[in-house]
Amino acid sequence: MTLGPLEYIVIGFKEDRFDGSIARELEKLVGSGVIRIVDIVFVGKDSTGNRTILEMSNRQDPRFAPFAHVLGDAKGLFTHEDLEKIASSIDPGTAGLVVLFEHRWAEDIKDALAAHEGFLITRAVIPPEILMELAQELDAREPVAAG
Repeated sequence: MTLGPLEYIVIGFKEDRFDGSIARELEKLVGSGVIRIVDIVFVGKDSTGNRTILEMSNRQDPRFAPFAHVLGDAKGLFTHEDLEKIASSIDPGTAGLVVLFEHRWAEDIKDALAAHEGFLITRAVIPPEILMELAQELDAREPVAAG
């Protein structure tokens, strides 16, 4: 079985704004085969700093109903230590959805590289702040006429 690269993201919400609507967007990505969800965990920190960690592996829990379609064969790979570290890093009054996912789009590329003894030399994720700056720069540029 070929696995694409694994990555996790933590999507933050103000404590009372998390309603599961992000599940629809995740479902689109899973349905199109772009990603596979490996694990989803809810972490929260109330205004006094008390942390909550809820594994979404209990598909019968009504709080996780919006995510039932994207959990599929989720593996639950986060350790308790991983989740404690993530929970401790978020600000009080914040909820976070921790999503570990596989980049399924990369599976065929990985197989093709392996067949020809190719390998990945480096990989980097451009931080959102840099992307925002770049978008502003591009928006400010004068359009260049083709031809």
